[in-house]
Amino acid sequence: MTTAEIRDKILNDVVFIGLRSALGVIFILHGTSKLDPGFANNLPSMGLPAELQIPIALAELVPGILIIIGILSRLSASMISIIMLGAIFLVKGAQSITGKGGIEIDLILLVSAIVIMIVGPGRISLAQIIKRLPRCLH
Repeated sequence: MTTAEIRDKILNDVVFIGLRSALGVIFILHGTSKLDPGFANNLPSMGLPAELQIPIALAELVPGILIIIGILSRLSASMISIIMLGAIFLVKGAQSITGKGGIEIDLILLVSAIVIMIVGPGRISLAQIIKRLPRCLH
């Protein structure tokens, strides 16, 4: 391998860990904020029962953690993609891309999750350390 090829591979690994970390931190923060009782009070206005507060919070918190450490990344990114589709179409109604109620950030998070879902976690991940995991669980 030439030096440029090695540098490119290392750069790709750093980019993937950066993408995973950014997405994971965002969803950890969003998941923990949904544990606040005020979130449960808002759910009925979205047409959802208040009892879904904990499952919704965990559906963001757990995948966020798993994506950061790089295990079950594809499955976690799939779950995050579903959450973001729900945020775009059910919560915000996909009314506009920018402005009040805009979905631009939601689209960025959705696309980031899709990239991780397709490409996987990269070589700097727990899944790479545990080689015995099936590829679909990386």
